[in-house]
Amino acid sequence: MSEMQPVICKPTPWFILRALAMLVMFGVFSALFYKDGSTGYREKNYEFYLHKTFQRANNDFSRMNQNGQLQPTEWKTFAATQTVDFPEDRSVLPASLKLPMSWPDILHDFEKMKPLQWNILWREYSKNEGLDAEPKEEPFNAKKIREQWIVLWICLALTLGAAFFLIRTLRRSIRLEGATVTSQNGKRVPISEMKSLDLRKWNTKGLAFIDYDGPSGKGRLRIDGLTYGGFKKEQGQPAEQLMQGIRDQFNGEIIEYTAVEPEAPPTEESPAEEPPRS
Repeated sequence: MSEMQPVICKPTPWFILRALAMLVMFGVFSALFYKDGSTGYREKNYEFYLHKTFQRANNDFSRMNQNGQLQPTEWKTFAATQTVDFPEDRSVLPASLKLPMSWPDILHDFEKMKPLQWNILWREYSKNEGLDAEPKEEPFNAKKIREQWIVLWICLALTLGAAFFLIRTLRRSIRLEGATVTSQNGKRVPISEMKSLDLRKWNTKGLAFIDYDGPSGKGRLRIDGLTYGGFKKEQGQPAEQLMQGIRDQFNGEIIEYTAVEPEAPPTEESPAEEPPRS
């Protein structure tokens, strides 16, 4: 009789694609939170305070020109002395921002300010400067920015974790070679030392548990057929081949799931037995 061919269950495409999806997802989240924490929220704050400056300039122009006597040179002189009102906490502003910052040149233009349409001036200015035409209604405080860094480190940890498990699993396999099973952890256990085979989750989740006790030690093997081997018919159902090869040589206790059918209620055709009457 020819010796049984080894059954090798390698990581399935299902597991690899799922692990890659998690790796990409956490990696993208990490990049987004890094951008928000390092520059994104600070740039949004810059836009917010600059946008408020256009409103302030509009109010100042309206106040100074109440009698209609404001002169272009007077306004230009006033605007040249004004700066953008930024908060004292520099941690919420872009690191490259140089303070104090003078009003944008467009706010010095008397003719453009005269219609008192600061929102139109902002749209023109923001378009030329590549800023958001509709800034946030409220600025981001330092706590909100710190939160982005905290979540960033969490996402980085999850990214590294996903990469670790993916790489580790890619290098593993479950093998049945003759009468010996080698688990994904590299543990070699002869089938003769296996005491019980728990198959209650095999048909539903592709999981089986084998308790062993002998010269190789005492413990439990976890057979994950969805992660290693798989059950695709076009690939020969490697996980099922592995389990069948184990069962063919196994002499211990096999635990399988058996559904218990509920007792049928009595019907009119077969009524329940009545208790004896006194």
